[in-house]
Amino acid sequence: MTEALIERQFREKVCGEISLRPEGVERFRVHTPFMSDDGDHLAVILRKEGEQWLLSDEGHTYMHLTLHMDERELRQGTRQKIIASALTAFAVTDRDGELVLPVRGNDFGDALWSFVQALLRINDVTYLTRERVRSTFVDDFRAFMTDRVPESRRTFDWHHPEHDLDGNYLVDCRINGMPQPLFVFALPNDGAVRDATISLLQFERWGLSFSSVAVFEDQEAVGRRVLARFSDAGEKMFSSLAGNKDRIEKFLVDAMA
Repeated sequence: MTEALIERQFREKVCGEISLRPEGVERFRVHTPFMSDDGDHLAVILRKEGEQWLLSDEGHTYMHLTLHMDERELRQGTRQKIIASALTAFAVTDRDGELVLPVRGNDFGDALWSFVQALLRINDVTYLTRERVRSTFVDDFRAFMTDRVPESRRTFDWHHPEHDLDGNYLVDCRINGMPQPLFVFALPNDGAVRDATISLLQFERWGLSFSSVAVFEDQEAVGRRVLARFSDAGEKMFSSLAGNKDRIEKFLVDAMA
């Protein structure tokens, strides 16, 4: 496949703001608009090893994370679980610090989409601080949904029973009983917003029919870039739970009618 055809597939499958820049024989730097919250663009290289094309970060992702935390923190606890989950979900391999994803056949666009999502999810570990205090927001959200939605019509932590057996793309609360289900996301921080964005994009790729609504703990506290990406994928949004309970309840009643 030629450089022009690969670039076209990247743009069709991922986004139009992607370009390739040759950096030697059968090696290209992939320029994308995706970046971490400190403004550092994701490092993506497309190169050939033998007869196999693959995508690689060439060690940049972990190196970037160690600017914010000790390297040992990436190999233990919740951070390690987040990283392992992202690698498994998107079939990315960690080769001694280099993250790689082989391109299957000529599916360059699908490979880049998966690789970018994996890198974004791994970057979420920067939101976990040493003195992390658990918010009561998620508990409050569940209590609110339990009171307003009949048990027979709601499922917490729903995932698709066929496409997603491992539960990599979760919906905080799925409401059924309408022509198309309502996916409700509880969003306490930037990491949750990123995960919800990835899930919504994946649901679209699977061709699911659904509506979505997001309930933020504090929308004003969400990073501008993170919120902008979510706004492209999500539908109805409430800036907070505490200040919008009456409006959210009316929205749910109308949706379930």
